[in-house]
Amino acid sequence: MAGCISNKKMYPTQQVAEDVLIEARTRYDYAQGYGPVGVYKCDDCGEYHLTSQGPMNEKLATYLRDGKIDLQKEADRWMKKFKK
Repeated sequence: MAGCISNKKMYPTQQVAEDVLIEARTRYDYAQGYGPVGVYKCDDCGEYHLTSQGPMNEKLATYLRDGKIDLQKEADRWMKKFKK
């Protein structure tokens, strides 16, 4: 499949895009108000993309509220230490 005219990465389902969204928020330390906050289905390619615009994805909001993102960040830090 050809890429999207938006040049954004394409994800085949909303679930996959949400998983990537959670992973991105776990892996990178975005400043307040920056970074991806949602997913949407593109009218041009029919695939899903991440976006930093609009309301926060419900799954992401729940993970942030419940502290799951911070727990995963801490687990990732420890995994990096053990690999050294």
